[in-house]
Amino acid sequence: MIVLPLPWLEAAILFALAGALAVSRVRNLDRAWRWGVALTGLVFVCASAASLGFLLQTPETEFAEWNLQTLLFGRPYLGLDELNAPLLPAAALLHFLTALATARTRMRSFSLTWSLSAEAFHLAKFACKEPLVLVVLLTMGAVLPLMELINRGRPARVYALHMSLFVVLLWLGALLPNGTPAAIVLLAAVLIRCGVVPFHCWITDWFEQASLGIALLYVIPLSGVYAAIRLVLPIAPDWLLSGLGLLSLTTAFYAASMALVQRDLRRFFAYFFLSHASLVLVGLQLHTTVSLTGALSLWFAVLLSLGGFGLVLRAVESRFGWLSPRQHRGLYEHSPMLAVSFLLTGLASVGFPGTLGFVAADLLVEGAAGVHLFVGLAVIATATLNGIAILRVYLLLFTGARHTSSVSLNITPRERLVVLTLSALILGGGLFPQPGISSRERAAEAILEERKDHLVGKRGALAP
Repeated sequence: MIVLPLPWLEAAILFALAGALAVSRVRNLDRAWRWGVALTGLVFVCASAASLGFLLQTPETEFAEWNLQTLLFGRPYLGLDELNAPLLPAAALLHFLTALATARTRMRSFSLTWSLSAEAFHLAKFACKEPLVLVVLLTMGAVLPLMELINRGRPARVYALHMSLFVVLLWLGALLPNGTPAAIVLLAAVLIRCGVVPFHCWITDWFEQASLGIALLYVIPLSGVYAAIRLVLPIAPDWLLSGLGLLSLTTAFYAASMALVQRDLRRFFAYFFLSHASLVLVGLQLHTTVSLTGALSLWFAVLLSLGGFGLVLRAVESRFGWLSPRQHRGLYEHSPMLAVSFLLTGLASVGFPGTLGFVAADLLVEGAAGVHLFVGLAVIATATLNGIAILRVYLLLFTGARHTSSVSLNITPRERLVVLTLSALILGGGLFPQPGISSRERAAEAILEERKDHLVGKRGALAP
């Protein structure tokens, strides 16, 4: 089977932009939600077709398809490779499932126009390999959340200060010649975007001020990690990557420790997410095939499992309000499927055996321990703290008490579909991990080869 030679990638981005414009003009909430779900589903189909076309392409079946970007701009600026081919449909799926799971009580706080606009930028960023174009897309992507906070009348100072510094450093690093100074400046921008200590406070503030669905869609795809791979990793010297690893490992352990003691559910998730995002960065600094494969696999696992975990928290919050895990709530009796989904997606995030994140976590630990035993032990300790934090919050929310309610709090059919879809992906990826791991290994080898070529070229330029 050969996917039709159509510009699926361009279609996905254009459908998302056109959908955002169309939904913004619909005043009826129910109609806007139906249009939004249909359009995000269409974008997911196009992104999946683009990814499938790349993965099925072989030297024997490769075809010269007409390229819309070539017609418009003279050459293609966006394209698929081993790194981004699986990320596009995963990000599009997260947007689709978030829109599908949006309850009627959340329709006013969750902007489908924002979601479709953000989806277009996510797809364009993940498909971009041109440094300057990627910088433009990252800049535009940072503006959307600021507009969301302003429209909701929420405080935006913390976010605006951090993202302003991020954009300034990003452009400064992009305009400098390739070398160590540019790598240092770009790395500083990436650290801010990823929320690495001491630039982590904007993450917790973002989750407190934005609606939970929009907050998830902005941070879960880990755009900062993609920027690190495309902009920093090829040109950074080894000592600079070691510094990245030290800061990332410190952030991962610190955030896991903070998640363990949080008394606010959103802040708990913010620190839990921050710990996992930092672990992905730890794998990048080791720059070996095993560690980088583990980091890329963990990135994909985080996108699905942690995205699903956030959607489960969103469903719990829509029923019971802004919960504080200070005492036992006993919610299992009212919604057992939500409880099971909470536990499944949470444990998958920390690499529980049989789930999508298990092999990724194992590879990351193996790569870290191969470089230095202390790093491997720190990664294991971080994962342990995250696992304890998940079980603690689960027990406080769903067990230990009897919760009374006069209305049904069972999961809705749409939420059940979302939960079953994510569960199938998480368990399927855990039981049959080889295709995904092989794909991430090829991507890791390509990234390391690009880095090697740059370093060899730099040495050749410096030779007399």
